[in-house]
Amino acid sequence: MMDYQSIYKAWCESPALNEEGRAELAAIAADQKAIEYRFGAELEFGTAGMRGIIGYGTNMMNVYTVRRATQGLAEYIKSLGEEAMRRGVVISYDTRRKSDEFARAAAEVLAANGIVAYLFDDVHPVPMLSYSVRKLETVAGIMITASHNPKEYNGYKVYGEDGAQMSPEATAIVVGYIEKIADYFAVKGESNGYIKPVPDSVDKSYYKKISKLTLSPKAVKAVGKDLKLVYTPVHGSGYIPVTTILKKLKINVTVVPEQVKKDAEFSTVEVPNPEFKETLSMGIALAQKIDADVVFGTDPDSDRLGVAIKDSKGEFVALSGNQVGILLLDYILTRLREEHQLPANGVVVKSFVTTGMARPICEDFGVQLVDVPVGFKFIGEKIKEYEASGEHTFIFGFEESCGYLRGTEGSRDKDAVVASMLCAEMVCYYTYKKQSVYGRLMEIYAKYGYVLDKNVSIKFDGLNAMKEMNALVDSLKVKPVEKFDIYNVVAVRDYSKPVRRLADGSEQPIDIPTTNAVYYELENGSFICVRPSGTEPKLKIYYSVRAKDEEAAAKAYEKMKSAFEAFLK
Repeated sequence: MMDYQSIYKAWCESPALNEEGRAELAAIAADQKAIEYRFGAELEFGTAGMRGIIGYGTNMMNVYTVRRATQGLAEYIKSLGEEAMRRGVVISYDTRRKSDEFARAAAEVLAANGIVAYLFDDVHPVPMLSYSVRKLETVAGIMITASHNPKEYNGYKVYGEDGAQMSPEATAIVVGYIEKIADYFAVKGESNGYIKPVPDSVDKSYYKKISKLTLSPKAVKAVGKDLKLVYTPVHGSGYIPVTTILKKLKINVTVVPEQVKKDAEFSTVEVPNPEFKETLSMGIALAQKIDADVVFGTDPDSDRLGVAIKDSKGEFVALSGNQVGILLLDYILTRLREEHQLPANGVVVKSFVTTGMARPICEDFGVQLVDVPVGFKFIGEKIKEYEASGEHTFIFGFEESCGYLRGTEGSRDKDAVVASMLCAEMVCYYTYKKQSVYGRLMEIYAKYGYVLDKNVSIKFDGLNAMKEMNALVDSLKVKPVEKFDIYNVVAVRDYSKPVRRLADGSEQPIDIPTTNAVYYELENGSFICVRPSGTEPKLKIYYSVRAKDEEAAAKAYEKMKSAFEAFLK
């Protein structure tokens, strides 16, 4: 295998390299660190697809890495036969730098392989791409996006025929084909008759389908037109779909005008991630100005929803993804029960790092709760499994990172369009009942006990960042621990096995797909979990603290956090 310097030289000298790439690589000729980062590895294609910094090199997001990945996918589709090739692939993209260029490149590679490529003519979010895979009955889908990552990033996500992110098994086969392609410049694309536009009827069908997921039409009719809702698409792909569905329900919405524009620089925010209150700051400022009731924000590919509501003092507070999930879970189950539509075999699915508050709520409603690894594809796999077996009726799935999905009418991935619709009608429902959403959240805490959920990210840098993070997590699996300050450790879950080790040394198997994470069960139902991010060089630490009230939880969290950080060293 060539060293990174030789690969860099080969790229610079290749007549197939475009002028932009040639100039960019020439500019780093004296920067050994930059050359090593760009060419010392290949951009990894995992179960979440590819994600990386935009630029030229084998470890970057560029037209050549996109073509190579697409050729791997094309080889997989060709191995499935002519029918799969005719069914084809649907491709969408968001507002990030080069998203449209990468989407077109992917379509042309598929077309050159005789595979039908349906290409959206403008930005469309993740949930609409996921839905279109099933609506058009394609064999796969491609979404060009880096979700909530900083502006320097872009990515490439692949979906299976069920509309969920491609399974680990199928991904492994695609990766096998990709790895056989040594020459990045050998993959060519063609603009031919195999590239087709996505019919307009797909959008209309999506809105019609998700409209069936509404739960409180009476309340919406009564107060929706008077509701003051502020929405920001944060320069992303959510603008048209979110405003379209809210207008269909006749819910009043005011959009942050400065953040409607498709801006690949996301110039009005530091990071286009609605999990952060700062990302919602312009929406909150507008809401204060017009005395609005609620603020929504979606990320560039509109699969995550951030929400801010008024507290008991009338001040806007940004809810965490866990808090929005708790509110939606409680609201959905309440309304289904009130309408006598709560299925006897109902199930809610969440990632295992998502709030411990979900369990007592589900138990109270007589609904089963299932934990899966982090990544909405695992929730999608459960939907597919339940549809095939009939064992359960899927009601709701959510992750602490602001990802929510109700029902199976629309997407099979997290859907901020549906989540916006449900949150808006939830506000209408409580307004109709002369209650506030914040008041309902306090009632939930009073009924089930207070839980404080926090997560901390530790950033890793350099070419070996992912390897170093995984090694750190691996070291924790064999590191003994009895307590974290005031909390005794009841059991340790090693999700890479997957096994649960009790304090007495005995082990129990866990029925869950394997993933690299260590989860510490604490004695009162609290937990700490640590895992490497699968999409960016960050070590994620999740804390879920049960306590009698918010003040006690905050104090316990600080003690737990200090003890765990000392344990990591």
